[in-house]
Amino acid sequence: MQVTTEQIIYPSSDGQPMAESTIQYKLIVKIKEGCEALFKNDPNVFVAADLLWYPVEGRSDISQAPDTMVIFGRSKDDRPSYMQFVEENIAPQVVFEIRSHNDRQAKMYKKFVFYNRYGVEEYYLYDPENNDLSGWQRIEGNLELIEPMEGWISPRLGVRFELGEDGLEIYRPDGEAFVSPEEWREERNFERQRAERLAAKLRELNIDPDRI
Repeated sequence: MQVTTEQIIYPSSDGQPMAESTIQYKLIVKIKEGCEALFKNDPNVFVAADLLWYPVEGRSDISQAPDTMVIFGRSKDDRPSYMQFVEENIAPQVVFEIRSHNDRQAKMYKKFVFYNRYGVEEYYLYDPENNDLSGWQRIEGNLELIEPMEGWISPRLGVRFELGEDGLEIYRPDGEAFVSPEEWREERNFERQRAERLAAKLRELNIDPDRI
């Protein structure tokens, strides 16, 4: 008698939007891009936003799509989803969630239980509506609340968290703050315009800026 094994499908989408507001979206992108920039020269750090993570082989019903996750020890290759059981069983070490105004407490609790059960080392939850940041670190097998979070430095990422009047700020080990793509473009444009003005001044003085 021939035995057939049904192929298990692991969907690449959970049908939910990446964000439910512009504020949430901008923060997710800012954190994701900031983490990518932080490890851009390390080929074995994978950063993703809103990517489904399947921790258990054969269980497509067990999944979560963190707003941002950072995984050390895995390549930067593109993936339709993160199937832990084909990734040397390496779980995401750092996870970020940005809470939306529609997220009920029960939903956030389920996420915490998931991350605690499946091996996340650091979990950070930010509520932009209340400018509230919570964090948990794995200690002796469980995620334990970090207190205080203000000024906390992530053991894995080396980044520092601060809460100001304008909300959450994340600082790289070199002291530079995470910036959004829009802020990065504005900074580059400002620097370009400043360089152009300086070159024009030098030409007025009959100095060739290309020879300096």
